[in-house]
Amino acid sequence: MFDPPTAALLRAVLDEVCENVSRTETGVRTHVASKILEAAMGGDTSVDRLKQVGRKALSEAPTMWR
Repeated sequence: MFDPPTAALLRAVLDEVCENVSRTETGVRTHVASKILEAAMGGDTSVDRLKQVGRKALSEAPTMWR
């Protein structure tokens, strides 16, 4: 799907955006990850844009997941 450097970038963005989200909160992390992946698959791989997408997804995550 993605080359190793891009996959590492996506992981780093996810980890940064979700730095204050427990790893046990898989619903939130999955929601954010899916939005980041969606943006990257659409060709948007700039770090700033991916972080923006991730932060927006985090803010919009259903409250039952937080």
